[in-house]
Amino acid sequence: MSDRDRIARLKIELDDWQPAIWRRVEVPLATTLKGLHDVVQAVMPFQDYHLFEFRADDRRYAIPNPEWDFEKTLSAKTTRLATLVQRGVRELAYTYDFGDDWRHTLAIESLDEADPAVEYPRFIEGQHRAPPEDVGGLPGFELFLEAIADPGHEDHDHLVRWSGGMFDPTTLDVTEIQKRIAKLARRRTIGKAAFAKSRNRIT
Repeated sequence: MSDRDRIARLKIELDDWQPAIWRRVEVPLATTLKGLHDVVQAVMPFQDYHLFEFRADDRRYAIPNPEWDFEKTLSAKTTRLATLVQRGVRELAYTYDFGDDWRHTLAIESLDEADPAVEYPRFIEGQHRAPPEDVGGLPGFELFLEAIADPGHEDHDHLVRWSGGMFDPTTLDVTEIQKRIAKLARRRTIGKAAFAKSRNRIT
């Protein structure tokens, strides 16, 4: 069975925060780490404004930049999840936005055969709303939630406007997440069709 026919079920959890902010997803093993980054962005959701990195098996994976990389960096665009699984990796550390420093743990819960009737990646479930972009990391998020919850707080009205409306940390906009993950699934389907078409031309 090829990696395209196998999936990994992962739990994505924001580190050092309670109540836990987490998501459960299924992705093909053939997914690159850049593709896995796109999945995290879609399901938390974040807006993909900032840089990211993965760390696993004592290696760093990101988009290499010789001007800024101060340690050896392997390409997230060419490294596939299957490669790490074959090395025995079952957990990845993922950081998004080196300013706010959103650190996540991605745990591989199971490896399974893909369902031909399902489009992947797939969002399964999750709990609690992710922090808004550029809120100032965990300390800023804590202060933000305090101000949002208190109409008498001096920053309440400003932060409500800044965040685009009232922010309920207990809710999860599943409709928006499903819409975003569906875009990734369609992109993958189009890519598979183009690959198959090119192979047919060659043969």
